[in-house]
Amino acid sequence: MEQSYTHQEILDLDRVFRLNLINSVTGFKPAVLIATKSRDGQENVAIFSSVVHLGSTPPLIGFIMRPTTVPRQTLEYILDTKYYTINQVQESFIEQAHYTSAKFEEHESEFERCNLKASYKDGFHAPYVEASQLKMGLKLEQTIDIALNGTILVIGSIQHLYVEDSCLQSNGRLRLDKLGTVAIGGLNKYNRVEEIAEFPYARVHELPDFNL
Repeated sequence: MEQSYTHQEILDLDRVFRLNLINSVTGFKPAVLIATKSRDGQENVAIFSSVVHLGSTPPLIGFIMRPTTVPRQTLEYILDTKYYTINQVQESFIEQAHYTSAKFEEHESEFERCNLKASYKDGFHAPYVEASQLKMGLKLEQTIDIALNGTILVIGSIQHLYVEDSCLQSNGRLRLDKLGTVAIGGLNKYNRVEEIAEFPYARVHELPDFNL
């Protein structure tokens, strides 16, 4: 049996039920840790599931920052220093990654409290998560305010990319399943990534006969 909801019925749902439902309808999302550092050296790392590819030339990555109705250290440090890192989460440190979402005091480092080791590479200002097998160092390029709900689209260009050889194919594609990369379904459900198919570039004249 199919369940249906109108726009108004969604708004009228119990708050927790609505959060869980609408956070799930977009399907599986990448689990990443975004790490920053203030000008005076305070390190910060937090889990996000809103990262999206925006283009390859130049290489742009975006993520959504929730409304700034409460302090957002990640955004504050990015706006101030212009640099941050995105680190994919693997199975080996899911639990530590998840608990970075707790509301720690500003002077507390999620790296320390969640037993995640910070590492620095090639003179980049922001720290990386050492355990991550796929790391990116980004420079802030643009922020776009979304007036509909007070969120902010943060856009950065990739300045450094570090990836394990075991998942990098000769054509540039990544085998994320080989890294143990995980995805988030909803708010706090974590799922394994499994590659199930690969198809060639789609051309009309090479369309399979789907009626067979």
